[in-house]
Amino acid sequence: MESLRKSLVDCGQEHLLRFWDQLSENERNELCKDILELDLVEVTSYYQKAICTSSCMLTNTLDDKVSPIPKGNIASVKTTNKDTLKMYEKLGLQEVADGRVAVLLLAGGQGTRLGVPYPKGMYNVGLPSGKTLFQLQAERILRLQNMAEEECGKRGEITWYILTSEATHDTTVAFLSEHNYFNLKESNVKTFMQGMLPCFTLEGKIILDQKHKIAKAPDGNGGLYRAMKVQGILDDMTRRNIRSVHVYSVDNILIKVADPIFLGYCLSSSTDCGVKVVEKSSPNEPVGIVCKVDDTYRVVEYSEISKVTAELRHDNGQLVYNAANICNHYFTVDFLCSVGNEYEKEMELHAAKKKIPYIDEDGRRNVPTSSNGIKIEKFVFDVFMFAKELAVWEGIREEDFSPLKNGDSAGQDCPSTARSDVLKLHKKWLLNAGATSVTDDVEVAPLLSYAGENLSHVQGQSFGGPYVLE
Repeated sequence: MESLRKSLVDCGQEHLLRFWDQLSENERNELCKDILELDLVEVTSYYQKAICTSSCMLTNTLDDKVSPIPKGNIASVKTTNKDTLKMYEKLGLQEVADGRVAVLLLAGGQGTRLGVPYPKGMYNVGLPSGKTLFQLQAERILRLQNMAEEECGKRGEITWYILTSEATHDTTVAFLSEHNYFNLKESNVKTFMQGMLPCFTLEGKIILDQKHKIAKAPDGNGGLYRAMKVQGILDDMTRRNIRSVHVYSVDNILIKVADPIFLGYCLSSSTDCGVKVVEKSSPNEPVGIVCKVDDTYRVVEYSEISKVTAELRHDNGQLVYNAANICNHYFTVDFLCSVGNEYEKEMELHAAKKKIPYIDEDGRRNVPTSSNGIKIEKFVFDVFMFAKELAVWEGIREEDFSPLKNGDSAGQDCPSTARSDVLKLHKKWLLNAGATSVTDDVEVAPLLSYAGENLSHVQGQSFGGPYVLE
């Protein structure tokens, strides 16, 4: 006890033992376990670093430090000729056929803003098929494996790694098991949990959620890198001889899982780190942009540059800072290992002011109505600065990005817009393949077509919804 008390005093956190005399033996053991699991010196330094980063963001814009992505490091599906696109696709499919591709899904978020008490991946936006986000993604993986086998004459398997959180892990594992992993092999679906960090008061004191329990929160999607190392995911990737890893967020219903064109572009660029972006819809769209800061690649939040800089345009009218980040990344396993082993501790930390329940000095639990504390997060894209070279691929918003974040009352990034965007894309596929008309809700199953291919049989046909082409 004296050793524990001394380490707390040294880090200014002795208040965590304030209610010691009121605790049962079990509660004392639980509190000791909570405290001993922390590297107190490290986590208290996290608070200082996060506050420093956030203060810099609030007080200084990056206008005099930012520069756009160099032309040699960015290419677009819209301006790349068909032969080159086919070459990229073949490279990507060969990587799949050789069994060297993994996809890594960021699925730690709950559906709180959606208004549901379960993980977002289990959400059904109301497509004619009734498929959840998890099922749509799993079936795209299966289709991609089939495409690679057809193209290369060799069957490769994609490993699906799923990053969960304490709040989503058990429910996610049970859901996938219950649905037989949507016909993926169980051995190729691996779940692992992101870490937790203590919550702090605005003055830097660790918050007690109960008299015997520290308040904690997930460490952000950038906690991915430590979790991969600590939980053996990097070792598993190495054992499987994986080279290319596609990392993406669960809430993008249009995600092209392990998009072979994006993979092929990154492979042909010999890059260790790649990012897919889309054009910003307007100068004031509240999204991060991929650019350079002091000659280092970063994602800069819309609040970090001025309105004047956000509105800068080239002579052709295109925005100078146009590359909207959509959480769609390529990494080599070698790069992920170097981050896990060397760079992870150098990652930026971000402080988010939140309403955090707490035990007051009288031992009463309070649920605040305004922000009273700090949650510390790491962001997945904060490793760009460690890349030897970054390759940027610009996709098409209508084909690549439709996030599901809010309930329908918000009117954007919600189930209605997600469903509409899928059905619009599928209608386009069918008309391009020669269908004479498509009315109402007509869906193309992922197992039939990954990105509009394999639909020649629809030529001359009419379709009316609700209907699913299987």
